[in-house]
Order: sequence, then C-alpha cells, then structure tokens
Amino acid sequence: MNPITLFLVVVILVLAGALEPVAGPIVSGAMVVVAALVATALKVAKAWERFVILRAGRFMGVKGPGLFLIVPVLDQVTAVIDQRIQTTAFNAEQALTKDTVPVNVDAIIFWRVYDSQKAALEITNFRQAIDRVSQTSLRETIGASMLTQLLSERKSADEKLRAEIAAKTASWGVEVMSVEIRDVAIPVALQDAMSRQAQAEREKEARVILGSAEAAVAAQFVAAAETYGDHPMAFQLRAMNIIYETTKERGATILIPTAMIDAMNPGVSSLALAIAARGQAPAEPTPPAAPAAPKSGPQPPSS
Repeated sequence: MNPITLFLVVVILVLAGALEPVAGPIVSGAMVVVAALVATALKVAKAWERFVILRAGRFMGVKGPGLFLIVPVLDQVTAVIDQRIQTTAFNAEQALTKDTVPVNVDAIIFWRVYDSQKAALEITNFRQAIDRVSQTSLRETIGASMLTQLLSERKSADEKLRAEIAAKTASWGVEVMSVEIRDVAIPVALQDAMSRQAQAEREKEARVILGSAEAAVAAQFVAAAETYGDHPMAFQLRAMNIIYETTKERGATILIPTAMIDAMNPGVSSLALAIAARGQAPAEPTPPAAPAAPKSGPQPPSS
C-alpha cells in the first residue's frame, strides 16, 4: 500500500471511530467499508512504473504514472513494469570459436521495456528470457567469429550481438540499448603461443626498420662520398670541423696521427702525390765527361 492510500485509510478509520458515538454504528461501518474500498481501489504509480490492469481476466489497460483508480474485485494489477534502463550480465563458458579455440566470454546488456503490455502479456518472465536469449546469441556470435576477430574487432562484435538480441526481444516490448563484451579469456597455453608470436612479429618489424635505416644511411654516405670526391675543399672543411668538434671540450688532449691529418688534407695529399710521381720519373742520361786538361810543369822523361 502506497503512503497516500495508507494516509487516506487511516483518516477515514479515525473519523469512523470518532463519529460512532454520535452517528451510530451504521455510519461508522459504512466508513470502514469506504476505507476498505479506498485501500483496494486507489493506486499510485511512480514515474518509471506502469501498471498492467486486467478486468475480469481481459486486458483493460496500462496505468501510470501518478494516481489512478481501479474497480475492486473486477480489476486486477497483473504486472508492474519498470521502464528504466536496466542491465543484465551474462557469459559463455568454453565456447568454441570458428577456428575451434575454447574461450570464456563475459558480457553485459543494457535494455529497457518500451511496451508494458507486450512485456506483461506476450511472455511469462521477460527478465529470464532476456538472460537466456543473450547467452544463446553470445554463443552463436562466438561460433561464427575467428579468435583474432573477436579480440581485435570488439566494437563490431558488440554491434552484431546487439542486433541479434534486439531482433529476438522486439516482440516482447523490450528494446536493447547496447551490448558490451567485457572480457575474453583464452587458455594459458594459447596465451603463451600468442605472446611468442607477437614478440616474433615485433622483432621482425624492428629488423626491417633497422635495415631500412641502414640502407638510407648508406645511400647518404654514398652521396656524401661523391660530393667530397667532386669537391676536395668541402672534404677539407669537413675534416677541420671534425677536429674542432673533437677538441672543443676543455681539458681534453687529442692525439691525431700525421697520416690521418694528411689523409684529411687534400692539398697536402695532392702535393705529396705529385712529389712522389716526380721522384719516380726516369732520370735523364748524363753526358760523357770531358778529358782532363794536362797539368803544367816539367814532364818526366819518357823511357
């Protein structure tokens, strides 16, 4: 009994008790009957409630929200339907995917009753029916999906499952708002295998990226070598910059071999090559020496 009806019944009974000495037992008895009628006829429905009324076993109508009256004895409230959005959790254990992998899936469905008449008259227990239909549809969805698709395309699986459940519950006056798959549990052995596969794929991608980087660096080195070959002065400036970058820190002593400096100095290298080439040229033949002039002075007697 709702508070308003209870208050009115109490007031009528108090008045009946107060008027009995004055008006007599007949009036007080009539007021007690009125209180009983009020208690059975006056109903209050909350904003989210709908009362399904049967009159003499036939559907009479849906009442609510607010205050309304029914005919005692003839009218019967057969169901009180809550039209707020409600949730139902369901799962599927050891369900096989399309590639025969057993998985445990937990999901949740958001639904509401939009037609109280159908929910009360078309099915015995719509809450239990929603739970059973959700489990069956979840198993059907799992059986029609590959494991990778079920794990990676979660949104599409949710929408497909929602559409299937909504098609089955529409005739009950139930609207399926959304379905969300909360967890997909796979066997431990398969988890290890998938982890190794993912690690191998990541290593493969890392090596491919490293190879691409090395190829790009090598191409840049080739271009730089061609540039330095065509422009020796640029190579000399680069060598000087390398020496500067190496020795710019204070307190650092750098020992550079002279051969390395000569190699980085194209001018000195060219001069050394020219000198070496000139030193390896064939020597010109020297002319024969002239006979020596006779010395002055007395000559010894010939024999």
